Amino acid sequence: MLMLRVMTWISLRLGRRAARGALHLIAAYFLLFAPASRRASSNYLGRVLGRPARWRDLYRHFFSFAATIHDRIYLVNRRFDLFDIEVHGEDTLHRLLADGQGLFLIGAHLGSFEVIHAIGRQYPDLRVAMLMHEGNAQKINAMLAAINPAAVQDIIGLGHIDSMLKVRERLADGGVVGMLADRTPGNDTLYPVQILGADARLPGGPFRMAALLRRPVVFMTGLYLGGNRYAIHFDTLADFSAVARGQRDAAVQAAITRYAALLDQYCRKAPYNWFNFFEFWPPAPTATLSKS
Repeated sequence: MLMLRVMTWISLRLGRRAARGALHLIAAYFLLFAPASRRASSNYLGRVLGRPARWRDLYRHFFSFAATIHDRIYLVNRRFDLFDIEVHGEDTLHRLLADGQGLFLIGAHLGSFEVIHAIGRQYPDLRVAMLMHEGNAQKINAMLAAINPAAVQDIIGLGHIDSMLKVRERLADGGVVGMLADRTPGNDTLYPVQILGADARLPGGPFRMAALLRRPVVFMTGLYLGGNRYAIHFDTLADFSAVARGQRDAAVQAAITRYAALLDQYCRKAPYNWFNFFEFWPPAPTATLSKS
């Protein structure tokens, strides 16, 4: 937290270009001294690039992650003038928000979710409440308070008796509830999918919640394109508003399959934007030889 405050002070006073010099040192540090993250990066990059990852690939991966975290300082402080941001699929978001019923915005640890705040320039009343587990919620709030005390996100912590009620109220007000659905918290049910040509498993909780509350779901990612450039993409993911109870399980399975396909698509489009630095794909079962 101390380092984050120091970086925030340097970034806001010396400017983005000067502060970005420190990112090379940060990326080099993790490349050299974080073997578990390095192995996970190499595994992922080998799949998405279709060849063994080189050291420069690993470095670029770590640097992209550091760059998006650094840019969060400016995005939280609403310095959108520093960035060149293109938006794709904005009509999808506009059409679904127009009915005033609210929606779920589901993303991943792919690119930057914070860049969505830039959309607020076109939608001043757009409020995104992030839904996450309480431990993560406390950490995120502490981090944002260090960047800008006035910019603590509207976060709904899971695990409380009134969590679902808060989500329902936000949606009823025509708001947006955001979730990241590519990690597995707790004992959530896992669904088998294919991502980058390999078997993976994704949690079903975010999609079951959207189905239970009968709301549409939009996929969102803010891809980092290098320099000061980002590309925000919105894609229709699922619409549970008219799904009967008996069809809910099938609809959830279809939504998860669609989500996995979108992850695959955007990982291939911007391969250095995947920020799950752990072994995402389960290891292949080890064959055992029986004694004859």
